[in-house]
Amino acid sequence: MAETVTPTVDDTPPPASTRRERRGWYIYDWANSAFQTTVVTVFLGPFLTTVAELAAGCELGADTCDGSVYPLGIKIAAGSYYPYLISLSVFLTVFVLPVIGAIADRSAHKKRLLGGAAFTGAGATIAMAFVTGDRYLLGGALFLVANISFGAAIVVYNSFLPQLGGPDERDGISSRGWALGYLGGGLLLALNLVAITLLDDGDNPQRTLDLARWSIVSAGVWWALFTLVPLRWLRERPSVAALAGGGNVLTDGFRQLARTMREVKAYPLTLYFLLAFLVYNDGIQTVITLASQYGTEELRLEQSTLIITILLVQFLAFGGALSLGALAKRIGAWKTVLLSLVLWTGVIIAAFRLPAEAPLPFMVLGAAIGLVLGGSQALSRSLFSQLIPAGKEGEYYGFYEISDKGTSWLGPLAFGLVFQLTSSYRVGLVSLLIFFVVGFLLLAAVPIRRAIVAAGNTPPRVL
Repeated sequence: MAETVTPTVDDTPPPASTRRERRGWYIYDWANSAFQTTVVTVFLGPFLTTVAELAAGCELGADTCDGSVYPLGIKIAAGSYYPYLISLSVFLTVFVLPVIGAIADRSAHKKRLLGGAAFTGAGATIAMAFVTGDRYLLGGALFLVANISFGAAIVVYNSFLPQLGGPDERDGISSRGWALGYLGGGLLLALNLVAITLLDDGDNPQRTLDLARWSIVSAGVWWALFTLVPLRWLRERPSVAALAGGGNVLTDGFRQLARTMREVKAYPLTLYFLLAFLVYNDGIQTVITLASQYGTEELRLEQSTLIITILLVQFLAFGGALSLGALAKRIGAWKTVLLSLVLWTGVIIAAFRLPAEAPLPFMVLGAAIGLVLGGSQALSRSLFSQLIPAGKEGEYYGFYEISDKGTSWLGPLAFGLVFQLTSSYRVGLVSLLIFFVVGFLLLAAVPIRRAIVAAGNTPPRVL
């Protein structure tokens, strides 16, 4: 942007981070991406939808199901159960994640918080092994625990980012983390693809369902195992408030959050960016989360086709995240994210026009998604790090995470409502266009350099 605002802030760089520490931070993206890819993106939607359809009295393997389930006595179409479940999990995170962030800012032991949230989520994912038959309520409850824990861990994880590098380094650090995450998530998905190819005979829907369940369990094991690396390699970098100590971290966290809520009006441009992010990233997350359900239910594609496509997305997203990170060095992260939103709009229009039972066009569209997916998310994360007042990284990333990495809610809610009204997944998909259009307009209106300076930070050379 063309603004010429002279910052009046402390230009002292953050304490130098080591290469080992940064690698430890990257590895957590490798660890948690297994949940995002294998569980949320590929297997859980079709798996829980099938379990809900069984509970609704539908026959296993039936092409269509018009039955309903009644969680807490509320009538819900079996096909809408999973989108509604996502929306409920995110509604709950609205109350949980900002508090977790405030506690992280007040704690001298952020690694313990990271480990506690990660292992809780991984444990709930592994417990999906017990979701058999028509136990859709158990599956839903475990998903709520896993997804909320996933978000809580990401809040703590993201709060390390401003401490790992200066303003001109964070786009690269964030992009490398996202890229490695897609590589790790893709590797586990490839292993699951091999297992399904070898073990699924195609004529036994029960075996297909069982393989999906054990693939979900494998993601929990992967998540827990690789979380051990960042817990060992990351360094504790407590804030001034954390070093002062003298109180209960939990109660102090609630008090700090209350103060921040009162003082947040002092940073209106940060809030405006956050609003833009919540809108457009809700659309991105909804596409990621419901892609497999759309491919299965509307396009009538085989599970193996969906897995190959998502695998293609993962490995192309590795290069896409690094490529858009390199582009951001030339034109700035803000402009690069705006460009990615234009491309996302094209993706939605193309997805609406996809023919049924045609794997190749679906794979081509997946390739296009992979090229823009990682970069738009990685650069949004690093750009937001520039807008956070010092010492409040956890709190602000708590708000940020409300619509990050699988925690979208308006998109799935809109998708589920439209499907319930029209019985058409295509029409539900079109409803997501508004998130990208409105998000683009909101982000384009943010005076990003002025917003960074207003938060008390030094802008990078290129925005």
